Amino acid sequence: MQVLKKAANTFGGVIFFCLFLTFLVQITARFGFNRPLPWTDELAVILYLWVILWAAAFMVPEREQVVFDLLWNSVGKGTRRVMRIVGNLMVGGLAAVAIPASWDYVHFMARESSPVLGLSFQWVFLPFVLLLVALVVRSAVGIWQAVKGQGLEAQGLIP
Repeated sequence: MQVLKKAANTFGGVIFFCLFLTFLVQITARFGFNRPLPWTDELAVILYLWVILWAAAFMVPEREQVVFDLLWNSVGKGTRRVMRIVGNLMVGGLAAVAIPASWDYVHFMARESSPVLGLSFQWVFLPFVLLLVALVVRSAVGIWQAVKGQGLEAQGLIP
């Protein structure tokens, strides 16, 4: 499992590094040589989409997500267990329901390509489907942990 996490983090870092390099090329061409490059705008948008969705799916752990924990911290462990199970059922269930239609759309977009680079939109939008799959898996793990009584501690500043 650690190997997969390290691979996901490495891939996310590489995508971010490529985005950074694209920005440098874009800024240099636009302001240094007064010759904007159209491909840098398009690549930056695609890489940004990939960075955000990849990080949300595989890099940011659940405990580091932004949460509103006022209600969570004010109830006991039994209620937290129910809240965690219901919340994960809603998120995982909605993601699971969205996967087939999202995959159909992504697969359909293989017919179209980006205007400058000519990249198939199937590859551009693929990380959204990966995010949905990751949400289903994370939700299933969260439900399993709640059933076992794990991860029900108070969060935030309150111990």
